[in-house]
Amino acid sequence: MNSVKGWLGLGITLAVVVVAAAAPWLTPHDPLRADLTSGLRPPGSPGHPLGTDQLGRDLLARVLHGARLALFIGICTVLVTMVVGGVLGLVAGFVERWPSAVVMRLADVQLSFPFILLAMTINAIVGLGLRNIILSLSAAGWVVYARVIRGEVLSVKQRDYVHAAAALGMGRARLLWRHVLPNVAPSIVVVASLQFSQFIVAEAAISFLGFGVQPPTPAWGSMLAEGRDFLYIAWWLAAFPGAALAVTALGVNLLGDWLRDTFDPKLRV
Repeated sequence: MNSVKGWLGLGITLAVVVVAAAAPWLTPHDPLRADLTSGLRPPGSPGHPLGTDQLGRDLLARVLHGARLALFIGICTVLVTMVVGGVLGLVAGFVERWPSAVVMRLADVQLSFPFILLAMTINAIVGLGLRNIILSLSAAGWVVYARVIRGEVLSVKQRDYVHAAAALGMGRARLLWRHVLPNVAPSIVVVASLQFSQFIVAEAAISFLGFGVQPPTPAWGSMLAEGRDFLYIAWWLAAFPGAALAVTALGVNLLGDWLRDTFDPKLRV
């Protein structure tokens, strides 16, 4: 069952990546080009398989280019949080004493705030735009990596082979690089896969509320916000971006669950 779930998640994720990468070749339309004479055409209209929005922009082109933006934000945010949270978690777990206390107290304070609310607040302070939403999501998301990796490091450093290497005179930096980091790497991969979908959904939520990527840039969240005013007369404006977001999040979550079950032997039956 887990393998079926994993292959399904991998298939959906790869399909989204391929479609996003091939977006300019899958549709001839410019996602930003407006044509007021073609506004609100329903799905199946000639030349517009998913219809058009209120400004006559091709919805298929906007959904596909929105996938590119969502994946870009997700990948960049995961990389930033992985590096920042990973380094802080390694230091807090391996050095302990005051570095561990400082990192964990900072993490506790940050975890007292809802994730999306904190990211939205940071984004409102630093300003709107693509770069700032990546920074705000990264600032709100590093805590998970730091706490998980710290716990893994505290467990790994107590194992016999680590004590043996230390007794043979191996330096702390080499000990961390050769013996500790390789054993916590699977946990980093699992957290990254699970966080990826969270960042995509969070970016869509922030953009929906008007604090993220701004129109006319095709982002799924802002497209949902634009489509809510036309739900009764043009349901497709919100249905297709919402479906794309749901399918992408589902695929990444299934893949992340499979990776977690694979890398964590305690979860195997």
